[in-house]
Amino acid sequence: MTITPTIRAEIQTYLRRKGLSMTKFGRIIDLNVGTVSSIVTGNRTISMHQLDRITLGMDLPPDHFYELYVEECIMEEPLNWKRISPFLYRCVQFRRVDCLQKVVSILLDKPNYLHYLFELAEDCYEEGYNEAAAYLYENIAEGEKYQHSENLAICQYRMFTIQVGDDQNRNLKAATRFEDFVERLDEVVQLDALKDLANVYRSLREWDKVDEMARKMRGKAEIQYSMKHQQKSRERNESEKKLSRPMFVYISYADLLCAGVCESREDYEQALQYTYAYADLSWVKEKDEDAKYWISLFKHWAQANVIVNKVLSGDINALYDYVEYIGASSDTTDQDMVTQLLNIMMMANRYQIDVNDILQRFETDINSLLQLPQSNDVYTQQVIPEQFARLGYELAYYYLYWGMYSDGFKHLMYSMEKYHILNNETYFKKCMVLFERYRVYVVPETKATYLKFIERVWIDDVKKNGTIDRRN
Repeated sequence: MTITPTIRAEIQTYLRRKGLSMTKFGRIIDLNVGTVSSIVTGNRTISMHQLDRITLGMDLPPDHFYELYVEECIMEEPLNWKRISPFLYRCVQFRRVDCLQKVVSILLDKPNYLHYLFELAEDCYEEGYNEAAAYLYENIAEGEKYQHSENLAICQYRMFTIQVGDDQNRNLKAATRFEDFVERLDEVVQLDALKDLANVYRSLREWDKVDEMARKMRGKAEIQYSMKHQQKSRERNESEKKLSRPMFVYISYADLLCAGVCESREDYEQALQYTYAYADLSWVKEKDEDAKYWISLFKHWAQANVIVNKVLSGDINALYDYVEYIGASSDTTDQDMVTQLLNIMMMANRYQIDVNDILQRFETDINSLLQLPQSNDVYTQQVIPEQFARLGYELAYYYLYWGMYSDGFKHLMYSMEKYHILNNETYFKKCMVLFERYRVYVVPETKATYLKFIERVWIDDVKKNGTIDRRN
């Protein structure tokens, strides 16, 4: 049986090996000799500050003593948040989630510590320590599940935000789970929650849910906006601080989402009405620079989307107006460009229109749109990657239909790769169907790449599900 030395024993061993007195060691680590003596003899509980100084003085990794510290200075001592909290923050900082979990498991049995743990979780979330934050939120939510508190709802909101990633199946589960908690959030915070839910559902093309979230957001935003301008200046500022955008944006963004819902249903006339609604923001009372930025942005989106609705309804003249609009825009982002190209390709495929001249014009842009944008914002994290994958599919469909097989299979493989990452089974299967439809035209090199990719997908599925079909 191996006996694990204590922190004090390791310090004593170090002092003997280095030939250091407690006085000299104290000078090295900037602690007085009385403190060092009390620690070594076991008459004083070691604080986090003292542990940091000792570890640094012994030239050890900062987290070297953390496991022992849990055993000796937390589990064997009366609980004291002022002493424990610095250690937990250090565990987060050095990503020692194992030690964090040991301490938190003890504190969770004491309901009066839930509030402190929630504050810790919020700090972790703000600083981007998502693994620690997720563990804390999940356990706090379990402890609060019968309280119906706002903290419970915030935990669920944070977990939803952390869980949203590449896997669209997982995203759907996260959104569905969180949806039940939205109404428990602060009424102002609900606006961002509904916006984030709508964007996730939008990326999943769950248009009925997008419509539901957008209408809820609009109704709540209108009430909050009216109340805001009836409040005193200080109260208005406090409500605005809770939001990621000016409050009027949530009203207009709801109209933009509803326009997208109508487009998905091919109701372009109604989509235009929603577009005209968010184009006209003359009712907005704010005049600051932030408000001007958002008003300008909505007008820019509306100008493009009025043409888009005409394009998607089959107006070929509008298609070339749209192309000229894209070419004339000086501030077009990659996000704008992928959306615009997707609109063009959807029309081309729907109405079997030759758009080779347009593709040649934007060939450089298309080739540069191969890297997904990275962002913490739910829209650019979810909606845009799905549009990249969809653009690849629409380009593949177009090129294969018009007999340009090399370009077609290139974009098809790109789309399949992206839909595999997104775990979107519906469109992944559509890509496979498209490949099989034109298999006779595939060159051996591309066929080998395809088969190798499918084998990798199968292996990934085996790893995920943990089973292998061994039948001959």
